[in-house]
Amino acid sequence: MISELTLTMQGIKDKLADLPERISGLREMAYNLWWSWHPEGRELFKLLNRQGWYLSNHNPIKMLNQMDKGKLEAASRDPHFLRHYDSVMARFEGYMNPTSGWFCANVTEPQKCAVAYFSAEYGLHHALPFYAGGLGFLAGDFLKECSDLGIPLVGVGFMYPQGYLRQMISPDGWQVGACEILDRENAPIQKMADLNGDPFSIKVPIMDPPINLEVWKVQVGKTRLYLIDTSSEANEPENRVISDRLYTGDLERRLRQEIVLGIGGVRILEAMGEKFSVLHLNEGHPAFAVLERIRMKVEQGMNYRDAFEQVKGTTVFTTHTPVPAGHDVFAHQLLDKYFGSYLPTLDLSREEFLHQGENPVRSDGFNMTAFALRSSKYHNAVSKKHGEVSRKMWQQLWPGQSLEEVPIDYITNGVHVPSWIDRRLGDVIFKRYLGRTWLEEHDQSRIWEMVDEIPDDELWRHHYAMKGMLIEKIRERARNKWLEAGSDPNPNIVMASGIMLDPATLTLGFARRFASYKRPTLLLQDLNRLKNILNNPWRPVQIIFAGKAHHDDQQSKMLLQQVFNAAKNQVFGGRVAFVEDYDELLAQYMVHGVDVWVNNPLPPMEASGTSGMKASLNGVPQLSILDGWWIEGYNGRNGWSVSGAEEGPDRDAKDAAAIYELLEKEIVSLFYDVDEDGVSHGWVRVMKEAIKMSGPNFSARRMAKEYTEKFYRKGFETAMKADYRKESGELKQNPFGGI
Repeated sequence: MISELTLTMQGIKDKLADLPERISGLREMAYNLWWSWHPEGRELFKLLNRQGWYLSNHNPIKMLNQMDKGKLEAASRDPHFLRHYDSVMARFEGYMNPTSGWFCANVTEPQKCAVAYFSAEYGLHHALPFYAGGLGFLAGDFLKECSDLGIPLVGVGFMYPQGYLRQMISPDGWQVGACEILDRENAPIQKMADLNGDPFSIKVPIMDPPINLEVWKVQVGKTRLYLIDTSSEANEPENRVISDRLYTGDLERRLRQEIVLGIGGVRILEAMGEKFSVLHLNEGHPAFAVLERIRMKVEQGMNYRDAFEQVKGTTVFTTHTPVPAGHDVFAHQLLDKYFGSYLPTLDLSREEFLHQGENPVRSDGFNMTAFALRSSKYHNAVSKKHGEVSRKMWQQLWPGQSLEEVPIDYITNGVHVPSWIDRRLGDVIFKRYLGRTWLEEHDQSRIWEMVDEIPDDELWRHHYAMKGMLIEKIRERARNKWLEAGSDPNPNIVMASGIMLDPATLTLGFARRFASYKRPTLLLQDLNRLKNILNNPWRPVQIIFAGKAHHDDQQSKMLLQQVFNAAKNQVFGGRVAFVEDYDELLAQYMVHGVDVWVNNPLPPMEASGTSGMKASLNGVPQLSILDGWWIEGYNGRNGWSVSGAEEGPDRDAKDAAAIYELLEKEIVSLFYDVDEDGVSHGWVRVMKEAIKMSGPNFSARRMAKEYTEKFYRKGFETAMKADYRKESGELKQNPFGGI
């Protein structure tokens, strides 16, 4: 029973060797990703062992595990290191105070207001590679911001031991790759154990035979993230691989994943003693969590209908997918196979259950998004335009209501500013001109007006330094690729990977998941025109491409091959590069260092597009089709927009021509229009506008506060009213008046 498991739960197994007592706090800090967005934490580990920090790829667990014990003992007696250690530990401990933060300052009973956040992936740091793209980094940024604000949130997801694709490109440009096996012993992740030191495990009896779920914990500041692992030896071989990989193409295996994530995730939180009032579903993958919450209430004596309404009233659902084909749909026969014995525990008939997943427009099975929309009271898209698209897509779920009345709101995505701002830009330039407390107040527009006070030459030279670091990083990767090839390297691969990039040249960046709707080959529509733009002897341009195609998506692999072949083509003079194995670390260099961020999706298929927000935050203007967040973000001064041609056979050609024209007539000339000191003041004005628009309006802080004010507050009130009625028959106070 879950209650019995709770009694035996102890916590974590410590993988680090014993640290000297004087600096033993490094253990807790290393296992807490707080250091990943607090520079002082990273600096402390660098001060301890600078070479080890870089050799570990910025992973303190790996660094500490590999350090000589004698060096650790010496550090524990070094007055210089100890002064820094004591200072950073004081900041860390102050940050971890559970009573601090915006949320606690505005809520009278925060301990009763926890949120359970379920997502299929989380992008947190390259030391934890179990993410695929934007959805994962959005979830990771959200966890970090909830920690910063003190929002009591606990996350649930999967620990994919083979879920991260290491990309390699063959000489003919075809993506090949192998899944990276996560080095758990050297990652900031901790396995939960029972009192005997054995892995903590819980069963999901809905499967036959029941699946044993083991649990790993990632501490994200004050936020706990529990990750499910099915690789236990107690499971049958076919069940051990359920959590191996992200977004499997096998529909039955994906259904098993989503059962484990939703139903298993709720059971794990119950076993951990993690009480929550509001359930937040990030996409449809974890929607079965609703069923398990209902089952628990029915088990306590509530009838199904009342349980459903209570759970629905405390559930938030965020949809990210504007394309009907992008939503998970399962055949009814598969649902019968796995839910036949489970539905009676909810007092729910098969017919009613299947109806909850019915899409009135396409009756092709059980639709997870339709189910999530029917089972939640609060629904949102992730940009204003995406809200319009989603209301139109799902209007039939609310028959008789006009399009404007469809209850799908929108909360535009945002990015975690401390994670994505360049440290030198934030800690030096912004502190000097925006004020020392700019980061604590970064969702306030007035703070960002001070960007105009930054001298043009200071911002320009800072960006040039960032571009130099990006190109040096790309060259280092190319050099390593050459060395790894052994005695017979392929020169085409090395030349295509950016070895000839020039820091003085206007640099466009296109870096994201390769998918057909993102049109990664749009700039290659007219090769002769592109060649003339790139090879202008006085005002050259270069393009850096990066990104991965899903391992099952052959069409996207072909698009990637076209880009790679263009990078190999000598007619472009080495001014087109494809950088292999795009990851979170390269993304940091890209959003800090390119001159223009290019985004050309097929409208209206870009739900939001957070990569452009990250670039704009760092003063990189965006050149984009008007779709997703750019419709809200573009103001005519902070970048360039393309309206997008009407649907038709020559749509791509027209959109490409519009981009070429902007480059030829506006962008290139503005960049190279420099004064005698080498500064383009016109370009810097666009950079400043990009920063001023992105900083307050597209931050995760603004986003997290909106979720709290629009949805969580109402869900908390619903949950608290139910609790008070159950305990005393009345609601004594409204604890949310301050929000």
